[in-house]
Amino acid sequence: MDDQGTAYWSATLRLLGIILAVWFLCSFGAGILFADALNGIKLGGYPLGFWFAHQGSMYIFVALIFIYAKMMNDLDRKFDVHED
Repeated sequence: MDDQGTAYWSATLRLLGIILAVWFLCSFGAGILFADALNGIKLGGYPLGFWFAHQGSMYIFVALIFIYAKMMNDLDRKFDVHED
């Protein structure tokens, strides 16, 4: 693999790692590990830990899909491997 291909693959893996870290922190971290600490904060009348575990994580996951698609398109254009 040439230097451009290695740089593209490295940037792709870095983006994927960041997206997965956010996913983990929101689902497992906010919904389970830090739920007791977050429950002191209310959002819409519900404890924040409960909200993340039941609803907030889904919103964040959907947002991550759009963020990932946008950032991958930007990477593809940067490395001139885009389809259009």
